[in-house]
Amino acid sequence: MSNVKNYTEQGGEKTIIGGTLEIVPGGKLLFDGTEVNPADNQVNSTAADVAGLVTDFNSLLAKLNAAGLMKSE
Repeated sequence: MSNVKNYTEQGGEKTIIGGTLEIVPGGKLLFDGTEVNPADNQVNSTAADVAGLVTDFNSLLAKLNAAGLMKSE
């Protein structure tokens, strides 16, 4: 038995991260060929009506999409 926290199983089909995965400057995280980045901050909604909440929600969706965290249609 090994005490290694991060390893790739035999055959290379699965990598286990039990420690920290650090992506340094210049490194990329790709999902299905699309780069994934942290999404921009979305402030808490202070909407007073449904229309305002829709605007805030659509802003959040746009930020998630821009970060590569949602598939584009």
